[in-house]
Amino acid sequence: MNNNFLISQILDANLDRAREGIRVIEEWCRFGIKKGHLAKTCKDIRQELALWHTYELRLSRNTENDPGIDLSHPKEEVKNNVEELLQANLCRVQEALRVLEEYGKLYDSKMGKSFKKIRYEVYILESSLIRYSNHKQLCKASIYLITSPIKNLFSVVESSLKGGLQILQYREKNISDSSYIKVARKLCELCHQYDALFIMNDRVDIALAINADGVHIGQEDISIKIAREIIGPQKIIGCSTTNPLEMEKAIEEGADYIGVGPIYPTPNKPEKETIQSDYLDYVINKCTIPWFAIGGINIDNIKNITDLGVKQVAVIRLIMEADNPEEMTKFLLKNYLS
Repeated sequence: MNNNFLISQILDANLDRAREGIRVIEEWCRFGIKKGHLAKTCKDIRQELALWHTYELRLSRNTENDPGIDLSHPKEEVKNNVEELLQANLCRVQEALRVLEEYGKLYDSKMGKSFKKIRYEVYILESSLIRYSNHKQLCKASIYLITSPIKNLFSVVESSLKGGLQILQYREKNISDSSYIKVARKLCELCHQYDALFIMNDRVDIALAINADGVHIGQEDISIKIAREIIGPQKIIGCSTTNPLEMEKAIEEGADYIGVGPIYPTPNKPEKETIQSDYLDYVINKCTIPWFAIGGINIDNIKNITDLGVKQVAVIRLIMEADNPEEMTKFLLKNYLS
C-alpha cells in the first residue's frame, strides 16, 4: 500500500472527525444558547471542510480494517454537563485540524494553509463560547464574596460555596507574590469544584497565570483596555465605580460587570465616601451590564437596598465573619436574593 493512499485515509478520517465535532458544537449554538452568529460560524467551517472532503478521499476509507475503531477511554463514555461535552468536541476538532494541516501539506499545497486558517477560527469560536458561558454565570450570580485575611480562609470559602456562593474574589494586600499565587490557585480550584467563578483582585498577571475566570480592577489600577489585552477576550473584567461617569466609561471600555459603592461606610476602605443615592438610582435604571452593590452591606441593611431593586450584592464580613458561612449564604439567597 503506497503512502499516498495511507495519507488519503488519514485525511478522510480526520475530516470526518472535524465535521462531526463542529456539528455537535453548532447544534448547541443554535438550540442551546440560541446564538445565530456562532451557529453560522460553525456552519461555514463545516462547509469549508466539506469542500476538501472529496470523493477521492472517501474512496480510501477502510473502516472494517481500522485498528483504532474500538479504541476508547472511560472519559469519552460519560459527560457530566454541556460544558464538558463542548470542550471535548472543541478539542477533537482542533486536534483533527492539526492533523489535516500537517498531512494535507503532502497531499495538496493549499491544504496546510486552509486548515491552519480554520484551526484559528475554531480557537476564536472556543473563546466566544467560554466568554458566553462565563457571562451567563455572571448574570445569574446574586452573591459575590470578597475575601478578608483570616486563618481559616479555605474552610470559610468552601462552606459558603456549599451554601450556593456563585462568585469569589480573592483580595489580600500584605502577602508575598509566591504566597499570593499559591493561595489564589487553591481558591480557584475550589471555586471550579463547585462551579463558581473565581476573580482575582487587581493582579491581572496572577489571574492569567492561574487561569482565573477574571480580574477586578479599581479606578486607580491598570486600565480595562490594557487588562483586556493581557488577559484575553474570554475572561471577565470587573471595575469599581462611584459615579455615573465612571460607570459609563467602564461600560464603554468593555467591562463585563461593575461594582457600585460604597453603599454604606465600610472599615475595609474607611477613606472612601459612600456614594450618592442618586447614583444608585442611576445604576438601577441605566446600567446595561451586571452590577454588584458593595460596601458595608450587613444583615441589618441588606433589605433596604434589595427593596430598591438591587439584585446582586458583594459582601465581605457578612459571610467571612459568619459563625456558619454555609447557612448565611443560604439565608441570603433564600430571603433577599432569590
